[in-house]
Amino acid sequence: MERAHSLLLNEEACSQLGEHQRAEFVFEWLRFLKKLLPAADRADVKKNQKCLVEQLTGILIGSPGPPTRWLLAHCLALLYRVGDSLTSSHTVDRCNDIIRSKDDSPSYLPTRLAAIACLGALYEQLGRLLVNTFKETLANLLKAIKSAESQGRYEIMLSVEKILRGLGVSAVPCHRDIYKATRACLTDRSMAVRCAAAKCLLELQREAVFLWTSELENVATLCFRAFESSNYDVRVAISKLLGTLLATAVEPKQPTAHRQGSRRSSLEEVMDLLTGGFLRGGAGFLRASGDKLKGTSSVSKDIRIGITQSCVVFVSCLGGVWLEANFSALLVLLMELVSQTRATQTPADAVCCRRCISFILRATLGSLLGEKAQIAAAKEICLAIGKQKRAVDAAMCDGNVETRVTTTDVAASQHVLVCALLELGSLVQGLASTAASLLTDTSTALLDTVISVLLHPSVSARLAAAWCLRCVAVALPSQGAVLLDRCAERLNALKSCPEAVAGYSSAIAALLGAVQHCPLGIPHTKGNVVMGLAEDLLRSATQNSRISIQRTQAGWLLLSSLNTLGPAVVEHHLPRMLVLWRCAFPPSIRDLDMELRRGDHFTWQVTLEGRAGALCAMKSLVIHCRDLLTDDVIGRLLTPLACAVALVPTLIKSYGNLIKNTSVVFRLRVYEILALLPPKTYEGEKSFGIVLKQLVTDITGPENVVCSELTLLPPLCHSDDLALLGPALQDMDQHYIEEQVCQRPKGVVTISLQIQLMYWISVTLNHLVAMSLCNFLFYDKLCDYNLWISPQLLTPLSFLCVQHLGSSRVGLGPEEVRKPALGLLVGALESSNPLLRCMAAEGLSRLVQVVNDPAFTVSMTLVSFDKLKTARDAVTRTGHALALGSLYRYVGGISSPQHLSACVGILFTLSQDSTSPEVQRWALHSLSMVIDHAGPLYHGHVEASFTLVLRLLLSIPPTHVEVHQSLGRCLNALVTTLGPDLQGEGQSVSALRTSCLVGCAVMQDSPDCLVEAQAISCLQQLHMFAPRHVNLASLVPSLCVNLCSSYLSLRRAVVACLRQLAQKEALEVSEHAVALRSPIVTSVSSSTDVTIKEVGLEGALFSLLDRESDPRLCQDIQETLVHMMSSIATGKLAHWLKLCKDVLSASAGGCDVKRKRRPSLSEEEGERDDDASVFHTTSESSGPFTNLRWSTRVFAVECVCRIIALCESHGHPAHFDMALAQEHHFLVLHLAALIRMAFMAATDHSDKLRLSGLQTLLVIIRKFAAIPEPEFPGHVILEQYQANVGAALRPAFTADAPPDVTAKACQVCSAWIASGVVSDLRDLRRVHQLLASSLVKVQAGKEVPSQLYNEGTSTMETLAVLKAWAEVSHCWLIPVQACPGRQGEQAASPLLEEDCGGAGGPGLLTLVQTDLATLSRLWLAALQDYVLLTLPQDYSAQLPATGGTFYTAETAEQARPHYCSSWAPILHATALWLNSTGFIMSTSLASVKSPEDISSDRLHLILGISVEFLCSPHSHDQMENISSCLQALQALLEVSWPRSKVGNDQVLSVELLSVLHRLIVTREAPGVQLAVLELVRQVVCAAQEHVKEKRHSAEGECGAGTLFGEGRDTGGLVPGRSLVFGALELCLCVLVRKLPQLSPKLAGSPSGGQGGSSLSLSDSDCRQVAAALAILSDLPSICSPDGSVSILPTLMYLLMGVLRELVQQPCGGGAGGGEALGLVVPAALQALRAVLSSPMSRSEKSRGAWAHLLRCALNTLLDFWDSDKPNPVVDEVSLLTALTIFLLTASPEVTTAQPLQTRCIDKFKASLESKDPVVSRRSYQLMMSVFQSKTGVAVPFIQGLGSCVVGHLQGVERRRPQSSKELQAIQDGVRALESLVFAADEMHRPQLVAILLPILISFLLDENALSSAPAPARTLHESALQDLMRIGPQHSSVFKALMASSPHMKARLEAAVKGNQESVNAKATQLQVPSKTSPSIQLKTNFL
Repeated sequence: MERAHSLLLNEEACSQLGEHQRAEFVFEWLRFLKKLLPAADRADVKKNQKCLVEQLTGILIGSPGPPTRWLLAHCLALLYRVGDSLTSSHTVDRCNDIIRSKDDSPSYLPTRLAAIACLGALYEQLGRLLVNTFKETLANLLKAIKSAESQGRYEIMLSVEKILRGLGVSAVPCHRDIYKATRACLTDRSMAVRCAAAKCLLELQREAVFLWTSELENVATLCFRAFESSNYDVRVAISKLLGTLLATAVEPKQPTAHRQGSRRSSLEEVMDLLTGGFLRGGAGFLRASGDKLKGTSSVSKDIRIGITQSCVVFVSCLGGVWLEANFSALLVLLMELVSQTRATQTPADAVCCRRCISFILRATLGSLLGEKAQIAAAKEICLAIGKQKRAVDAAMCDGNVETRVTTTDVAASQHVLVCALLELGSLVQGLASTAASLLTDTSTALLDTVISVLLHPSVSARLAAAWCLRCVAVALPSQGAVLLDRCAERLNALKSCPEAVAGYSSAIAALLGAVQHCPLGIPHTKGNVVMGLAEDLLRSATQNSRISIQRTQAGWLLLSSLNTLGPAVVEHHLPRMLVLWRCAFPPSIRDLDMELRRGDHFTWQVTLEGRAGALCAMKSLVIHCRDLLTDDVIGRLLTPLACAVALVPTLIKSYGNLIKNTSVVFRLRVYEILALLPPKTYEGEKSFGIVLKQLVTDITGPENVVCSELTLLPPLCHSDDLALLGPALQDMDQHYIEEQVCQRPKGVVTISLQIQLMYWISVTLNHLVAMSLCNFLFYDKLCDYNLWISPQLLTPLSFLCVQHLGSSRVGLGPEEVRKPALGLLVGALESSNPLLRCMAAEGLSRLVQVVNDPAFTVSMTLVSFDKLKTARDAVTRTGHALALGSLYRYVGGISSPQHLSACVGILFTLSQDSTSPEVQRWALHSLSMVIDHAGPLYHGHVEASFTLVLRLLLSIPPTHVEVHQSLGRCLNALVTTLGPDLQGEGQSVSALRTSCLVGCAVMQDSPDCLVEAQAISCLQQLHMFAPRHVNLASLVPSLCVNLCSSYLSLRRAVVACLRQLAQKEALEVSEHAVALRSPIVTSVSSSTDVTIKEVGLEGALFSLLDRESDPRLCQDIQETLVHMMSSIATGKLAHWLKLCKDVLSASAGGCDVKRKRRPSLSEEEGERDDDASVFHTTSESSGPFTNLRWSTRVFAVECVCRIIALCESHGHPAHFDMALAQEHHFLVLHLAALIRMAFMAATDHSDKLRLSGLQTLLVIIRKFAAIPEPEFPGHVILEQYQANVGAALRPAFTADAPPDVTAKACQVCSAWIASGVVSDLRDLRRVHQLLASSLVKVQAGKEVPSQLYNEGTSTMETLAVLKAWAEVSHCWLIPVQACPGRQGEQAASPLLEEDCGGAGGPGLLTLVQTDLATLSRLWLAALQDYVLLTLPQDYSAQLPATGGTFYTAETAEQARPHYCSSWAPILHATALWLNSTGFIMSTSLASVKSPEDISSDRLHLILGISVEFLCSPHSHDQMENISSCLQALQALLEVSWPRSKVGNDQVLSVELLSVLHRLIVTREAPGVQLAVLELVRQVVCAAQEHVKEKRHSAEGECGAGTLFGEGRDTGGLVPGRSLVFGALELCLCVLVRKLPQLSPKLAGSPSGGQGGSSLSLSDSDCRQVAAALAILSDLPSICSPDGSVSILPTLMYLLMGVLRELVQQPCGGGAGGGEALGLVVPAALQALRAVLSSPMSRSEKSRGAWAHLLRCALNTLLDFWDSDKPNPVVDEVSLLTALTIFLLTASPEVTTAQPLQTRCIDKFKASLESKDPVVSRRSYQLMMSVFQSKTGVAVPFIQGLGSCVVGHLQGVERRRPQSSKELQAIQDGVRALESLVFAADEMHRPQLVAILLPILISFLLDENALSSAPAPARTLHESALQDLMRIGPQHSSVFKALMASSPHMKARLEAAVKGNQESVNAKATQLQVPSKTSPSIQLKTNFL
């Protein structure tokens, strides 16, 4: 194909190809030429123009196919436009000659059609350049159309349309001729010709004024005739034509129209035309008059549906502004139309007419008007309803019999009311909470008006009014309970009026049904009201026979609707319901027999109505309350059901037609409830057989002969096969009216339900019984087959039975059963009904699947093969072709290559049968199934299949769109089969890929929307498998063009493809869309036009989202936007935020947030409360969008939150750092826009939007609260928006605010206050006042219950308020407990510390402290409620009958989730409050219980909740709750009283430790683990205090206090009962997890071996290890002497092990090791000191054991120097410190033992030899502490180390210090020697001084050396001189003797003293004489 990519056709390459390959080659060349010509050089084109024209002309006369001829025509015209156009007339003449040719052979037809197409393209491109020849051309075309076949007429119409488009006004002379020719084509028998004629007329009307003036009525009549017997595409095309004409007639677009003497048509005239067509159709005057005289109507539904669509197009063309101005008049005209008796002569006509009018109203009001205009329209509709109802009431009350309203008038009014009420309900439901102003408008009195219709004589009007009330309740949940009360009150007052009983009961049922769509619900007491009404109506039904039926129906209707409220409500009324059901039916079958002997038909009619209602209530119970269906309940329902089943066959025999309608309803209810209940529940009953028998009788009865195939058969066909029957209704925008074309007759619902029930019963049957049933159906009934048994009934039954047997995996039994079933299905394959053929193919495949016999499968395949070889009729061939594909779909037995080849060969042959497009269509569909399910086996046929598909695509006429659709399915299947193989680079793969792209290109140019949608789907799959080979530059623009398609299926395909493209290539897609040349308008309405150029693809998608109502399409649009946002939002942040802002601002009453200047202090004093002054609203939107729905704006707000999350997770850190954000695309720079959008949303009229706005505000506060303001240090950037936040929150706290909005606002309030943003107390008080007002509301509690919503919403709001206060209190109560004098080490945040210390601090605390008494009481009550609700089900009987403080018993289930989301912050706040009060109770609280009991209850409440939750956290996403529990427990244990309670209760302490141990094992969060360890420390401290107290008291009594503690006399610690053991376990767990080398089992593992990697402890790990060591060191203090001996080995092992791992690291240890040494080593040494100094080590009972164990530990410590690690790096400083701690702290009997003492001395000696000055310095320091210790320890060390110290100091003279560290080491050595001197006895001290002084003198330098010595040496000199001057006078005798005996020392000392004196004098002189050479202030002179 690469050779086709040239300017000129490669004729040599083309001639070498076969015929079919040549056609593909030419098409590919034309595609390339189409792209090349606009970009080619004009001179180059002119140079090759002649050759190009010849080549194109050659293709023209070569019989090209439809796609090729269209492409050829376009290229030819493009060539003349780009190149030289002078010779274009010759081409026009040649085309005209071809058209005039007399050759009528089929082979010449493609050439003629190509010539026609070329003429259209030439005139379209060249326009007036060919004006001289257009008359001749048009005459030629119009003459040819008279004798042309359908393809010719179709092509001529398309060509004429292009000629008109190209010539414009120049074609006016021929307009009349064109109009005449087009009139005939508009009613052509070919649907494609009709569509083309409609498009031609649509183009003609642009310049032909007469079409919408003088000829308007004729054109309208012509369009009405064209609607008759039309299909969907024709109706869409002609309705667009007619609607556009009518719109132009009302508002002409041509400015010259008035000068031509024409007049504008009025709306009334236009609607008269449509009304006439609606009532009379397209018939002439005589026929219409005759039908009127006969009383018949000949208007088909096609015409009425077409006129309806035309009316919608008419209004849409005029636009929303026109509709808003003229809606009143339009509404009157539509209501007049629906009230016409001719439009509603039959019930079917009435339904169709009402649907048409409703569709017009919904399609115009719902899509063209904004919210404000919709509210105005709703008021107009409401006024119309009131006017109509008043007219009916006046006529009904008129005393004059002649003027009283007739039945016809009532019927007319009911249709008007139904349409108006349905649209009013839809408007209100769409507006949702923004419709609140409608209800408060007294001029319309909407509720009064709608409720008045409930008394209308017509049941339809009453039901419509009930539905409207339901919509009001869904839109405005606050009105549900109000309306319910109102209707219940009226029902009670008007029980004697039949209409009132029926109307108000319907309204109550509708309102109850709305509750499930309203999360806020209704009060639980309303269920009691409805139950009482229902019982009262049923009891009084027999009192008055006139209204007995209405009361019976109403009572059971109320019960049915009551069941929709769910199990929580119904369980309280179920016993009374069971009684009512029992009373509605006889107690037994015997009583039923007696009952049948009495009563007349009226009595039985009333009885059947009541029992049908009872069964309906049962059905509602089963659907909505399955949890209540216990075995007992089902058992009590079986007796009434048995009576109902037994009653079904009896009454028909007794009364026949007298009660036929009622009996049909009764049977329907019986079958409904039986289909819902498991058949096994009544299998053993006698009624089972009765049901089965009655079902067979009903299904095969003669009255079911009219059963509609369109409703019964489709569910039994495969969904893919239904595509053969045309477009599905769900794929149409107009499905609401299009489904009227195939209306369901009476009995269809019943028969469908009967067949469904038959299937469910057969599932439970024994397979033998099922086979008997099959035998009965297949054989007996087939033998008795006569005219009244419809195959549409038998075939579904056979299919269902086969399906059951397949699911039970049993065979069909003997041949006697299989043969009739097979015969029935094979016979149905040849039925003339296409639905029956589809179902038969499906049934046959399932039959083969059931039999599961390869031989049987092959035989079935051969049967179809033989039929297809011999049959010549299309019906047989289509049925068996479909059977082949269906067999392949279900059975793998025919997947052998031989059968596959044979099957594919036959389908290939059928697909090329050009004489029957129907056969081609079915064969290609079957082929697509084979391709789909053959898998890799089909790869051998792929190339041939591509060739076939392309050949057919290039040759099938465009009028056969169904064949093109099947070809599209084949191409899709081929792409799926190849899959990733399409990425290959081989020549064969490249050819297949090219074929696929060519096929997609052909389908993209198809005029059919479904074919184009399949092309897009193919390209989507190709992009998934081989994205490199899909050209987005051409694909994306084609997708954008179709975004505004009038076909739903095409829009779905476009958006689905965009969604996939946006996942990977969002940026490219966006750029290609914006680069689109032609401006694509994404809306039909001129009022909401949005161009992609202006707002980008994402903006167009937002506009489309607002207009669409299809849920699937809306979801795809949202996902596409989310994918685009995820990929490019952070890079194009400003664009996306502006887009969201524009969407959010696009409402009639949209808010515009603007910042004002900061008010001065005086202004603040006067206007402090006016938060809203910071913002102002405008009624106009400055953005590109207008009148967007609230749902679209909600999605825009959600997008803002997503953008913030994206910036946080994948963005740059500068997004949340003002200092780093220097460019405009960082998020923090758009904070003002974010606040603005959040404010607009939070203050909107829509509750959903308010919730989204508040959530956005919450996200903003959490993400931006801590970001500082660089320009104002000490401030954060959110401070400037304090008033904005307050203004956004204030509306949520008004009296009429919904509870969910208030709850969300409370959450925002707490986040705002707790964020620390607010620095001014006055600003803080604004938000605080909002919370305070909500707290006042909460304090009222149950005294003022809400009558609008469910009690659960009150719980939700109350808990939200309490949770918000709790979160706020966390910030203010923590500083209180951290004040001096309080225990605990928690520190307040910097802001709070500043506040506490500043002037505003006390005020901040006062804000919360004033309410603490109230809050604490409410918090405790909420926690008690939570405890009750979390009790196991076994304790439900012990719960309070009335519920808790904030919930009722009936709404416990609804309240439980709210408690689960709120309890943790409340628990934490309560604990903090108790901490702040120190558990000191006031006198009032202790009036009933003692303060001790109250405190104990509260303590156990908090402990119980915390421990219960920590024992079994439900999921990992509850870390905040875990932290709250731990912090609450910490706060409690900081107070002495609860600490003593915990310390006294060892069981509680052990249990708490067990829970904490489990928590630390299962939760890895560092914060949680540190909190756990802190809590363990507090528990151990509590135990310490308890033990200390006990020992103190024991010492006073018997003097044996130290014996008290764990372990007692034996020293044993019982696991599970010992606090010490539990703490040891927990600490061991922490230490081993952080230091695995401590465990002998892990010591040799790769992760924790001795030679493993270096420590890499994080900061949190170090803190955990330090905390665990601190806990370990406290454990001996709570043990008895024997107990301490038991745990001491473990303690010392762990302490020594931690030290070993910290001080011994391999070479090159990581940085983590250094951090560990810096944090953990001091903790380990401190723990060691605490253990060694334990009183237990000095206790008489344990002293010896401690000494022995400590000697062992000391020995272990000494061994650390002799590590066996390779190249050990020992932290000698830490080891020496530990050794010193032993020496100083342990008893002398531990350290003086030999050889330990000697080894200790040796370690100190070795350290003195260290070359590291740090080690030396620390050694001297530690020696000094040892020298100064107890005599028994110090003396050996003085004797052993003194000489070493002296020796090292004497060597300093030879090697002076070169660094500060060496200097410090020497100085510490001097101090150590000095301490040794002072430690000696008086008699020996002179000798030591005599040693010290020479050493000091040796440090002195002479005058020459001093000046050149390094700084450390000079410093040592000065230090030694000072020491000499200090020590010398103290020991003068020794000093004098030394000076006398050593003259050189004396001289050296004197020189040093003299030098020092001279330097001192010089410094003093320098200070006394200030220098005058330089000024004191230096001026800066260098400014560079």
